Amino acid sequence: MTARTTPTMTASAIAVAVNGVVVGDPDCVVRGVAPLDRATGAQVSFFAKAGYGELFATSRAGVVLVSPELAETPGLCVNRVIVAKPHEAMLALLPTFYPQLDFVAGIHPSSVVDPSADVAAGARVDALAVIGAGAVIGDGAWIGASCVVGDGVTVGAQSRLHPQVTLYSGTVVGARVVLHSGARIGSDGFGYVYQGGAHQKIPHVGRCVIGDDVEIGANSTIDRGSIDDTVIGAGSKLDNLVHVGHNVRIGRLCLFMAHVGISGSTHIGDGVIFAGQSGAAGHLEVGTGARLAARAAVFRDVPAGETWSGTPARPHREELRKDASLHRLAARLKELEALLDAAKQP
Repeated sequence: MTARTTPTMTASAIAVAVNGVVVGDPDCVVRGVAPLDRATGAQVSFFAKAGYGELFATSRAGVVLVSPELAETPGLCVNRVIVAKPHEAMLALLPTFYPQLDFVAGIHPSSVVDPSADVAAGARVDALAVIGAGAVIGDGAWIGASCVVGDGVTVGAQSRLHPQVTLYSGTVVGARVVLHSGARIGSDGFGYVYQGGAHQKIPHVGRCVIGDDVEIGANSTIDRGSIDDTVIGAGSKLDNLVHVGHNVRIGRLCLFMAHVGISGSTHIGDGVIFAGQSGAAGHLEVGTGARLAARAAVFRDVPAGETWSGTPARPHREELRKDASLHRLAARLKELEALLDAAKQP
């Protein structure tokens, strides 16, 4: 495995890559990317919103991707690539400027692989990783350093486990899944019965099933089911520090931002968005395409397609009206206090 040299690109090559049009010097050469305020003449940046006009005016970037409506904005950078969606175009350039490390299949001698595990010849197992009995590692999968893949776990083709990921027994990981460092997948859920003067643990025998093309952020935790399965639908993306309780079912193409928490047995439809620090109580239904604003606390079912906010969460317009009413109430209280003070005067 060797790092590659960062390539260079001319403004004209960038324009070809993003299907844009060059204004300025087509032979200007850049070798990296940076935001407008930190870019140098050897870097490319992007300008997509008028609110960043001041930064653009003084940016020293060698090339800037600019949206058509902002193409004539005054600025130091004269080498511009006009493209409809500069931000998306920049994302398309990143793999060229910063290529990934080479993937070399093989099993590191310091790893511990049970003889009954099935590790594909095209997979990679890094130093100090542990692969349990009966585990299956698909072709092109990459098990990072110090990962633990439990007994009977399946990891699909071309999936990537970054260092120190733990997959408990009962976990099934699909193809092209990315699990970031510290993720704990398939641990027991928080389930107890008070009996005989103590909290008796409910055994968890369900699975934790991660669909294809899912990405789970660093230090996130996904519990296995108690009897049913916990399921993360294909294409869903979970940020860092997300917790999903036992028996939860999350649909396809959902987005969960940092610090989201979903309590046990809640079912979430396709394309749902939970913004940062929002969460849902247990045994609820969140409909397809619903959106939960930051710090929303869901205590009842959310219909499909609706946007909710607040604590307790409610339809967003209702929450805005409530906030507006409270602001008006404060003003009225001041007026009332003034009248009372006036009435006390002799």
